[in-house]
Amino acid sequence: MRRTFSVFVLATALSVAVAAPGLAASEKQPAQKAAAAKPASANAAIPADVRARVVAKVPGASPADVAVSPIPGLYEVTMGGLIAYVSADGKHLLSGNLYDLDTQQNLTAARRSSARAKALASASESQMIIFGPPTAKMTVTVFTDIDCGFCRKFHNQIAEINKAGVRVRYMLYPRTGPGTESWDKAEQVWCAADRRDALTRAKRGETVKSKKCGDVPIMKQYQLGSDLGVEGTPAIFTQYGDYVGGFLTPQELVQSVQDSQKGSVAAR
Repeated sequence: MRRTFSVFVLATALSVAVAAPGLAASEKQPAQKAAAAKPASANAAIPADVRARVVAKVPGASPADVAVSPIPGLYEVTMGGLIAYVSADGKHLLSGNLYDLDTQQNLTAARRSSARAKALASASESQMIIFGPPTAKMTVTVFTDIDCGFCRKFHNQIAEINKAGVRVRYMLYPRTGPGTESWDKAEQVWCAADRRDALTRAKRGETVKSKKCGDVPIMKQYQLGSDLGVEGTPAIFTQYGDYVGGFLTPQELVQSVQDSQKGSVAAR
């Protein structure tokens, strides 16, 4: 069962910009000032009654999802890559980016990247279709839809992307959802004996026929993408949790990953 919920998704959607469907436009830039993203009191104890009220009012949230925020009286709730702020009485929820006006730092964006990096790192690579060697200098995770034009355009560059030192971990994200033609195509690819070849052929517009093996893996990938805020494809994330774009050329991809890495190092 997906851990997100209607009110939470609706609130999160308020911060969405048209430049990047499903993801805030500000996340086109790496969180280079992420050091300030973690509240100074992040490790402070949260009263048990406050934690219980917040969890009770936020369906799908667990006690571990609740942390203090930089604003007294508000608590941060992180679910996948979605972040919101809830009042101590559990009556009010705020969504959007929280800024430090003294430093002009987007505190929420960096926290979001950190949460997404953790979620992506915990995902099993057995649930992905990977192009590129484990020894590659850079790794990105791409949520892809077989029928997405820009996804196909991105995959047409896969050899060049790998040559540039980037390993691509594909996760299937049929945007139209379960029970649709795109979902069926994703399932056919996943059930193929050679998933890499099947994905390449499907993205060329070829029909892939495989023996049914169930759609549970597709559902897990789809749910993870949804939890991370994916709506448009391709959705490219660096290993540091930064969303770096939809379609990118190999050169743009390398530069984006390098910028993301610099931001992560600067935050340490």
